[in-house]
Amino acid sequence: MNSGIKEVISFAKGVIADYDAIKNAVNLPWNNGPVEGSVNKLKTLKRQMYGRASSELLKRRLVLNNSS
Repeated sequence: MNSGIKEVISFAKGVIADYDAIKNAVNLPWNNGPVEGSVNKLKTLKRQMYGRASSELLKRRLVLNNSS
């Protein structure tokens, strides 16, 4: 960490602080992809429904969309 470049020092400190998380991300097979996909579907449905119908219809569309 003696590079003298402020950005490199900051990056190195961040890597050291997050070492366990980085190591686990590289070594473990888990990821949050499926959850992110569901969140993306929900946000897309909300955008499509904005100002058009009730929250009850949004709920029904979400359930139908996730069942496929």
